[in-house]
Amino acid sequence: MWRVVLLLLLALPLQANNLIEQQLPDFYQQLIPQHRYPLSWNKAQFSDINQWRVKGRAALREALLWPDDNSDFAAKLLKTEAREGYSAQLWSIQLTAQSRVQLMLLQPEDTKPAPAVLLLHDHGARFDIGKEKLIKPFATDERLSSAQQWADKYFSGNYIGDALAKQGYLVIATDTLGWSNRGPIEFSAQQALASNMFMLGRSLAGMAAYEDLRLVQFLKQLPQADSKRLAVLGFSMGAFRAWQLAALTDDIKAGVAIAWLNSYQHLLTPGNNILKGQSAFYMLHPGLAAKLDIPDIAALAAPKAMLFINGGKDKLMPQAGVEQAYRQLAAVWQAHGAADKLSTRLYPQFSHEFNAQQQQQAFNWLAAQLAK
Repeated sequence: MWRVVLLLLLALPLQANNLIEQQLPDFYQQLIPQHRYPLSWNKAQFSDINQWRVKGRAALREALLWPDDNSDFAAKLLKTEAREGYSAQLWSIQLTAQSRVQLMLLQPEDTKPAPAVLLLHDHGARFDIGKEKLIKPFATDERLSSAQQWADKYFSGNYIGDALAKQGYLVIATDTLGWSNRGPIEFSAQQALASNMFMLGRSLAGMAAYEDLRLVQFLKQLPQADSKRLAVLGFSMGAFRAWQLAALTDDIKAGVAIAWLNSYQHLLTPGNNILKGQSAFYMLHPGLAAKLDIPDIAALAAPKAMLFINGGKDKLMPQAGVEQAYRQLAAVWQAHGAADKLSTRLYPQFSHEFNAQQQQQAFNWLAAQLAK
């Protein structure tokens, strides 16, 4: 008898957690705007689309909770490696007053200023690699095996940065706080970091976004980069960062976002990662979701050229939410008179990935947008 009682007592916390997990999404759904977000684009509320964009962008910038930082980059070259038609370089730069980071740069052999691409890595619950998920590590790097496993799993075995460098692009990537040379900072530690930042009037999502802004500033001032032809490309969490960055700055001419776009209505559901805290804090700006839905923020990138790629079998991004987001984006680009600058691709047969077929289509699109 006592064994039965013990088993029942042990099951109580699990049952309680399951009950909470089922009930909380309904509670959250009641807190988000049910019909229209206060700063969503609509003709009745805003006199013109540019007025809306100015107001929305100001709300996004304010939500970062991060002050402007004009630290000298003080870049130092640490290592180089010759590759086929380009060189791989490891740099150390002062990204902000708090953060000195290592940055990978791929430079074509051609000495003319080249179109440039900033790559933003995913989360992926793997922290030993960051920039190495997108750019092949040096031949002597102990992370080479991990990086190749990642490329095989999500990118058809390809390194996105190296593929772009072979096409003549200048490419850079670094680690977000928590990954590779800046980690590992895993799950509960991420949540602790985010909580302490809130206490200090900052946010982890804001820090990540502002560091991405600084990366654009660094890229723009490189003499070997064509500052009029800068692009950003990101996968998964990197996609969130890519369209967010395109929304924050006009220095970006074109953006590619793969496998992260939805609406809060469709993400605030049982089991979704956004409800679990921990890693979600890299994408949660305090108070912003009361003003703008996810596609509203992404739409602030208009009228610049943007490509959004999603898979219909992506369990992290419900298809209904992707389709809703695409409709909202289309309305904004159309209001700008720039419908031809928006490309949205939903592949019903693919999941959470950026495979060779999608890569080739993205590369073709980038070449068209960054052509002189």
